[in-house]
Amino acid sequence: MKVTNFSKPAVFILLGFSDQPQLEMVLLLVIAVVYVMTLMGNTAIILVSHLSPKLHTPMYFFLSNLSFLDLCFTTSIVPQMLWNLKGPEKTISYAGCVIQLYMALGLGSTECVLLTVMAYDRFNAICRPLHYSVTMHPKLLQQLAAVAWISGFVGSTVQTVLVFQLPLCSHHRVDDFMCEEPALMKIACVDTTFLENELAIASALYVVTPLGLILISYGCIVKSVLRIKSAEGRRRAFETCVSHLIIVVLFFGTLISVYIQPKSKYMQNHSKFLTLFYTVVTPSLNPLIYTLRNKEVKWALKRLLRRDPS
Repeated sequence: MKVTNFSKPAVFILLGFSDQPQLEMVLLLVIAVVYVMTLMGNTAIILVSHLSPKLHTPMYFFLSNLSFLDLCFTTSIVPQMLWNLKGPEKTISYAGCVIQLYMALGLGSTECVLLTVMAYDRFNAICRPLHYSVTMHPKLLQQLAAVAWISGFVGSTVQTVLVFQLPLCSHHRVDDFMCEEPALMKIACVDTTFLENELAIASALYVVTPLGLILISYGCIVKSVLRIKSAEGRRRAFETCVSHLIIVVLFFGTLISVYIQPKSKYMQNHSKFLTLFYTVVTPSLNPLIYTLRNKEVKWALKRLLRRDPS
């Protein structure tokens, strides 16, 4: 892809929801509250998983990684979004846009891989219970977490470099509330077929493939659970997977709607709200889902809050 006469803009204008000013103040309040909930909820999960010996298990090791990831993910997007929502100035510096795209892509891709790793953990716990402690040993946990983080940011590096090599139109008006690859491609002054193909490959690697592996894992899990004779045993086995499965549906469902589903006029008009959901709402729901549906986490939280030494 040949690039000529490219000059870096000083700032980008993030249009966001500027065409609906009456909505902006509502969003400012709602997003601020959700952001505080995200910070508190995910920090609590990390602390509980670290401080409670009962939760020193593979499942909570990966959950702590997911909570830390969500803290970073929302913090890379929400403060800038709140700043733009509060007034008419809706800009982000060139460097800020590069960093935001890099972090959002890297953390989003990492979450896709991490959710797959968590499905693998549940597969071993239910389908191979006798070998679980041997298979999911501490060194493997660290290696799997490292693979998730490194692979996510390798892909992000490639995508970010390619996006910011594009010569951009002079207005630099991004029709989104954050620097996102599809929105940035729309303001390029050249044919973006190459980058669209690259985005399709990245979506296949980081969305379709992980989701496929998760579905395969859960197919095996369902088969194993159905072989359990007691109803109580089946119920307990399913309960260990429900929280993770809900998060998978929420996160991958919105990702597919934004990045993979064919773009109709209807979807273009609603893509901002879908992006808002997986960047702001989903990270706040993760700790809530795990806390409400998990007796171990609730027990650990109560114990820490009461400062029970026993």
